[in-house]
Amino acid sequence: MAVVVSLGIIGGLLAGLYYGGSAVMGSLSDVFADPEDYPGPGHGEVEVTIEENSTLRAMGNVLEEADVVASQEAFVQAAESSGAVIQPGTYMLAQQMSAEGAVSAMAEGPGAAAGATVPEGLRVRQTLERLADQTELDVADFEQALEDIELPQYTDGEAEGFLFPATYELRDGTTAESLLQSMVDRFEQAEQNVGLRASAQELDLTVREAVTVASIIQREVSNPEDMPQVAEVIYNRVSGECASAGVQDRRLQMDSTVHYAVDDYSSVFTSDEMRQVESPYNTYRNPGLPPGPIASPGEAALEAAVNPTDGGNCYFVTVNLETGETKFADSQEGHQANVDELQAYCRESDAC
Repeated sequence: MAVVVSLGIIGGLLAGLYYGGSAVMGSLSDVFADPEDYPGPGHGEVEVTIEENSTLRAMGNVLEEADVVASQEAFVQAAESSGAVIQPGTYMLAQQMSAEGAVSAMAEGPGAAAGATVPEGLRVRQTLERLADQTELDVADFEQALEDIELPQYTDGEAEGFLFPATYELRDGTTAESLLQSMVDRFEQAEQNVGLRASAQELDLTVREAVTVASIIQREVSNPEDMPQVAEVIYNRVSGECASAGVQDRRLQMDSTVHYAVDDYSSVFTSDEMRQVESPYNTYRNPGLPPGPIASPGEAALEAAVNPTDGGNCYFVTVNLETGETKFADSQEGHQANVDELQAYCRESDAC
């Protein structure tokens, strides 16, 4: 009995040492681990103000609260490593930047531009024009760079839809090729954030097809809460589930795809003439999805494309062009009522 008790005591001590030691080592690992940091380059814009006599830790706290950087510690480390002098004042910065990127942007001083900003929903031509307007580079420089950047295999060698909309840092060494490559790299980050590949496979889609759906969503509605419902309408139509609701030949009949086909964005509507154009992107004439993306979707649209709702809807229409309010219907009659509401709105609004 004495031997058994002794062995039990020794075993308990050893277990305590093991688990206690593991806890201590885990704590030490947490202490010495690299601080949380975003990979960059960030997206959107946010205004932050650095007060007089702020310490680096105080600056880092302001930036973390604004979601410019992932952690105060990462910013402090980056600032101390660079030796940059950061002045008090108001800065326009991207959100979810790398700490190094935030320090670099702020080192230029208050009021300095955050970089080149590309909004969601632009096609490649519009994106290159927007970049040329915000840099000292020409559209021709970006057109040439498109031939040289590395695209993921799932793009089928086409950049359309894969130049991710965000704010990108502009440095002395920034070239057209490096800027476009950053946009492609940022798309790959968003694809991983959303889990696009696995989710697309579950829907029996390729990544390119999922991005095509996301690009249509991005062009059709502006409110993120409507996006999963638009995704559902797209899938219901192309699958033939909406045949009983009056949708013929699995046609999407989306104005956004016609705008892409004719490269005309002067109105949110399309004319009868535009809807007759001969193009594989004209979903009024052709069944199924168009052959590729029609714009660059943001992360919300990518998320919606692989997470559609399941409400049985086959139609939608934006009834208020200022607020983006969109209504959905599962029948022609319900859709016509929503169209009537849009027409009543347009009689009173200049937005149409």
